[in-house]
Amino acid sequence: MTLFLILVIVAIVLGIIGVAAEGLLYLLIIGIAVFAAALIYLVLNLRRSGRHHRTLR
Repeated sequence: MTLFLILVIVAIVLGIIGVAAEGLLYLLIIGIAVFAAALIYLVLNLRRSGRHHRTLR
């Protein structure tokens, strides 16, 4: 979960810099890509942790 939060923070920072700085639109695009990667990581991590193997008694 920590990695997800770090990726989201990095995506937000890159997005703000990409919008604020003139000529750095590519940082906004990289920020969007990092945010998408963070969402994919979260979905895969939740799907993997959701599988609990229960033993039959």
